[in-house]
Amino acid sequence: MTVLGAQIHTLRRLQAPEVAGTVAAVRGLALFVDDLLLPVGSLVRLPDSSVHLPRQRDLGGEVIGFDGSRSIVMLFGSNDGIAPGAQVVSEPTAGTGRTVAVGDSLRGRVIDGLGRPIDGGRPLSDVVARSIDPPPTGALCRRRIDQPLPTGVRVIDAMITIGKGQRVGIFSGPGVGKSTLIATIAQNTVADLSVIALVGERGREVREFIDQTLGPEGLARSVMVVATGDESPLLRVRASLVACTVAEHFRDQGADVVLLMDSLTRLAQAQRQIGLTIGEQPATKGYTPSVFAMLPKLLERAGAIEGRGSITGFYSVLVEGDDLTEPVSDAARGVLDGHLSLSRRLAARGHYPAADMLESISRVADIVCDEPHRLARRVILKLLAAYAEAEELINIGAYARGSNADCDVAITLKPKIDEFLRQEIGEKAEYPKTCRALVELAEAAKHEYDKIAAATGPPSPSRATS
Repeated sequence: MTVLGAQIHTLRRLQAPEVAGTVAAVRGLALFVDDLLLPVGSLVRLPDSSVHLPRQRDLGGEVIGFDGSRSIVMLFGSNDGIAPGAQVVSEPTAGTGRTVAVGDSLRGRVIDGLGRPIDGGRPLSDVVARSIDPPPTGALCRRRIDQPLPTGVRVIDAMITIGKGQRVGIFSGPGVGKSTLIATIAQNTVADLSVIALVGERGREVREFIDQTLGPEGLARSVMVVATGDESPLLRVRASLVACTVAEHFRDQGADVVLLMDSLTRLAQAQRQIGLTIGEQPATKGYTPSVFAMLPKLLERAGAIEGRGSITGFYSVLVEGDDLTEPVSDAARGVLDGHLSLSRRLAARGHYPAADMLESISRVADIVCDEPHRLARRVILKLLAAYAEAEELINIGAYARGSNADCDVAITLKPKIDEFLRQEIGEKAEYPKTCRALVELAEAAKHEYDKIAAATGPPSPSRATS
């Protein structure tokens, strides 16, 4: 959409008259408002005169549903100080308010769930309004994923190679290193821009993520959208939609964008709060149906588009109780194009990234990699699987060499494989070097198989390698 076209679209959606209603009831997080004839998604405000607490600015909110003739409004802040009969008025903004200002001036900035800068920098300039809830992209408008996207993380680039336009979940329990991994990808990816959405994060961790984990260079080539855990669930959901919209703006300019969202689970929890507020019946483990309707709609916004750029999505999923079958994890895995599982056992050993290769997969890895890369990856995965099957016997000294050729080779090469899969925080792995090192590991494995064959005779079919 051209700048002129976007401005015309905005003008057509302008709502000139002010619509006002009065608060009839407060139930939990919602206000029930009489005489507020506005569509769902409209932005509203409560003037200072309607709130019996000192405030620096009008209290804003959004229409999220109806109950008979009453509108249900959820606020962006606390409902303290609101009395019966308090006035609620429409915002003099475009249409339903489901838009955000986007433009090149967003590079290097930190914004909130309403698209407002919160980094103390200059006001945004040369921006246009764009819908945060656009129609779905047609299936035939998408192009095939056939190009790799190096992330600078060796274990990802080698073992679960990502393609431009792919959607990948990062599954882990708390404290296993997913936020650090997301920052590493943002710093080292070869994509043109990173859009980072921190949804439901602790306020302390946001500043640490920007200053220490991401750093000035990483921030300069990123756009950050932040809604902390103490903010309204409405702002947390809007932050995820705003991040997708910003990524789509740069994608439509031909850029290859990486969208990093932390976390999908906190987003689902925020949507659950909204659903319960408007009267949805809880379904699986308390999650409302709107949660499971929202997830595929949100995840499908990433992808590669014909004639334009691409959005490659990384979505962290906080696995409750380290159970990958819990509702949000299970629903996300069914939509995503792959998943990276982080292991608490590996993290406890100081292994970073704590990626469990036997529990991780990329559904496009074989498409975007060349033949030597594919064959080498299969050899290493086979050795990791053989070692995992015999690990208990190895640890107690009960495994006898010669029992299994795959296991013998895995034991010999395990230190080299572990060294290859590890990476220091802040280190950037070059994609060509990563591919060469993986092929060299596979060649070393073939050499070990040849030595075993020379000592014991021709290998059986189970010993066959690449």
